[in-house]
Amino acid sequence: MTTRAVIYVRISQDRVGAGVGVERQERECRELAERLGWTVVEVFTDNDISAYSGKPRPGYRAMLTGLGQGRASAVLAWHTDRLHRSPVELEEYINVCEPLGVTTHTVKAGYLDLSTPSGRMVARQLGAVARFESEHKAERIRAARLQAARAGRWQGGIRPFGFEADGETIRPDEAAEIVKATEEILAGGSVRGVVRDLIRRGVPTATGKVDWDNAVLRNILIRPRNAGLMVYKGEIIGKAAWPPIVPEETWRALVSLLKSPERLSNGGNNRVRWLGSGLYLCHTCELPSLRVSPAGSRAKPAYRCRNRERTGTGTHVTREAATLDALVERVIVARLEKPDAMDLLKSPADMVDTAALHTESTALVRRLDELSEMFAEGAITAAQLKTGTDKLRARLAAIEAEVASAGDVDPLLGVVGAPNVAEVWFGTKPDRSDGLELGRRRAILDTLVTVTVLPSKRGKKAGGTYSDPDAVDFDWKR
Repeated sequence: MTTRAVIYVRISQDRVGAGVGVERQERECRELAERLGWTVVEVFTDNDISAYSGKPRPGYRAMLTGLGQGRASAVLAWHTDRLHRSPVELEEYINVCEPLGVTTHTVKAGYLDLSTPSGRMVARQLGAVARFESEHKAERIRAARLQAARAGRWQGGIRPFGFEADGETIRPDEAAEIVKATEEILAGGSVRGVVRDLIRRGVPTATGKVDWDNAVLRNILIRPRNAGLMVYKGEIIGKAAWPPIVPEETWRALVSLLKSPERLSNGGNNRVRWLGSGLYLCHTCELPSLRVSPAGSRAKPAYRCRNRERTGTGTHVTREAATLDALVERVIVARLEKPDAMDLLKSPADMVDTAALHTESTALVRRLDELSEMFAEGAITAAQLKTGTDKLRARLAAIEAEVASAGDVDPLLGVVGAPNVAEVWFGTKPDRSDGLELGRRRAILDTLVTVTVLPSKRGKKAGGTYSDPDAVDFDWKR
């Protein structure tokens, strides 16, 4: 009776996705079956899956199931290390094959007789050797990656957006998108708004598809490599070999913004729907407590002061939302259209000396290393080490915050000095989809002016209770 055999083939890493390695293994296993006079009844394949990693191997599990059901009495493999690189898996394989008398034959390692103690010993020795080789290879790879990281070189992987296939040469068109998105969000825009713009313009991701979403963009923007920084195992360990796409302080400002607890708690979305919510001041209590809610029998959205603890000498204000926002926007645009509007931008005197901060940060890190060495040598006590370390780390955290704030982008950039400020602000479409995003407009409002809403001097019949333009005070900050 002809022996019924199954073939198992596996390759750990298929870099081109062509399955060439497993095809070669199958061909040689079929040649071995022909020499042995065995009939191949099924082939089980695990392509691009490591046996050492411990990840599930669907093909291997299906083969064990088939053997247990008696569908074959022999297994063919290219080498024993294709079957196992884990002693635990080998023992399971023996437990399945031995009671059923399943034979194992490999192209490179020959015949394995799992029915005898000596045969099982050989199988276990071969498994131990395969395990050693896997661990040794993993150790070499880790050492090579650490060496590459310390040298500032890319450690390999999928092409990162903004870079060529070598991971180090900047791709100008994609880098420009990273810069644009970074500046837009720092100026008050949202990740969601940038994603919509990328999709509208048909900008592809690194995969070549226009498959943007908030998570994809956010992960791209917070990568240290954008600032020319090298990361190893999640930690920044120095400068990269490539130049930064955005300045480090700008990148740190963006990371601080995107990782802020408030932003993470609402999924990164700006849930504010009105220009002045939380920004307009109530004249009565002098607090930014105006929020929008339906008002009156007409149920028109209206700003209402939510503060009821301080009444002052008058009633808290209520004002029709759409009309008030429209008035504030017209006033702001008129201010930005004036000839001296360029003077509203941040001056060089407002900038933080980031070079000095980086120098101080380097010195503090060196001092931390010195303290560790002194403690190891017994020159200082554990209490002294903790006290010194706490102080240095507190200053490092303060420096990081200063560097991050230095990267904040002035929300007025790109608006003041534009040929048509109103068109930039409102857009050209009825839905304002090509105008400034709400988050950006709110950032400009918050930066430029304090708007205080006063009790209306007009009556409801005059239509002034919710739309009195004389009952709005503008206090310009710049």
